[in-house]
Amino acid sequence: MSERVEKLIKEYPKMKVEARCLELQIKDFKGISEDEMIEAMNFGQPEGERVQTSNISNKPESIALSYHERMEEANRDWYEYLTRKYLELSEELRFFESAVRSLHDTAGKVLYDLTVGSMTWDTVAESYFISRRQVGYYRRTAIAELSQLYDDHEKEMVAYLLS
Repeated sequence: MSERVEKLIKEYPKMKVEARCLELQIKDFKGISEDEMIEAMNFGQPEGERVQTSNISNKPESIALSYHERMEEANRDWYEYLTRKYLELSEELRFFESAVRSLHDTAGKVLYDLTVGSMTWDTVAESYFISRRQVGYYRRTAIAELSQLYDDHEKEMVAYLLS
C-alpha cells in the first residue's frame, strides 16, 4: 500500500491541476456544435470496402435526419464522462488531503507541507528546525500511517458494499 501512497504524493500536484482543468471544462461546457457534427458525419469515411446497407442513397438527407440526435447524445455522453472523472478525482484528492491532515504530530504536518503545501525539503527543515534526514524520517513515518489509513478505508468500503 505504501507504493500507492508514494504515487499519490508524487502525482498530487498533477492531480490538482487536472481537477481544476476538469472543473473549468464542466463549468464552460459547450459541447460539439451543429456544424462540427454535420462535418464529422458528412466527411467521415469508413475504412475498408464500402457496402451500402441503407435505403437512403442521399448522404446529406441521412445527415439531416439524424445529426441533431447524435449531437445531443455525443454532448451528453462527453459531459457525463467529464463529470464522472471530476467527481472521482475530487474524491481521491479529498480523502488524501483529509487523511494527511489527520496524521499525528509533526510527521503529519511535515508530509502536509511537503505535498499539499508544495514546500521543499530544505524549506520544511528550516521551518521545523530539523535536519533533512529528520524530514525524511517524518515523511516515512507519515507514509506508514497513511498507508494504514488507506487500508482501513478500503476495508470499510468493501464492508459497506457487501452489506
